[in-house]
Amino acid sequence: MLKPTVIAIPFFALMIALEAWYASKRRPGYYESRDAWTNIFVGFASVAFGALFGLFIGVIYTYAYEFAPFKFPAEAWWSWVVLFFVDDFAYYWFHRISHESRLFWNFHVVHHSSEHYNLSVAVRQSWFSGILHWMFYAPVMLLGFAPWMFATMHGLNLIYQFWIHTKLVDRLGPLESVLNTPSHHRVHHSVNPEYLDRNYGGVLIIWDRMFGSFVKETEEPTYGIIKPLNSFNPLWINVHGWAEMWNAAKERKTLAGKLRCIFGSPNMDFEETHRRPIAEA
Repeated sequence: MLKPTVIAIPFFALMIALEAWYASKRRPGYYESRDAWTNIFVGFASVAFGALFGLFIGVIYTYAYEFAPFKFPAEAWWSWVVLFFVDDFAYYWFHRISHESRLFWNFHVVHHSSEHYNLSVAVRQSWFSGILHWMFYAPVMLLGFAPWMFATMHGLNLIYQFWIHTKLVDRLGPLESVLNTPSHHRVHHSVNPEYLDRNYGGVLIIWDRMFGSFVKETEEPTYGIIKPLNSFNPLWINVHGWAEMWNAAKERKTLAGKLRCIFGSPNMDFEETHRRPIAEA
């Protein structure tokens, strides 16, 4: 079956075009054309890579589902309610660990490396995340949710996250207490010291409030990553994190030090020089 995010591509394209048109009239500099077109190209290529990795991920999910001792009935409305919370909870931890472990950050840094914040940034996704991200979601199938149910719900979760990549929407009143909003996600993409590595939620912001990773937007964010990429090369955008990790590991003299470079904080290099961590979105 086609993923909801693939079906939504025409909608994504239309919304990016409308936001870019509006910004050209009211917010000069909001879109930088080379950055935006790079985001779009990286996004389209990520769909192709996602389809390739999806072949073996689908096999893993199917086997995991077969081992589930209980199967949630797809025809029951309450199964979908439970799945919504399970999927969003799994996404929170996937996203958080992607900021806390360099191995996973090397995929996620692609999404954070733009120094702009608009809807085109939402589609700037890693080409290779399918290699490992399934590890966070296979347990959903072990709980008894059919792979197609998960694919549908997770796709809808990601579609929701598309629209929060904008500076054109301010606060949403009481909804800010429950939902992940543009304001909360602007914090997540920021490199302001007080904003680094915060607000990991997908649809809901309640997990951040529960696990102490929530920060409210109080000042204008600065976007990007601590060590600016300064490149529009799509391949380098996807592999520069791995190159930096390799170089850092070579400098370590002990096995423990090398392993910390791979599995430890992506901010390690900066922490060792008394600087604040690298952030991710």
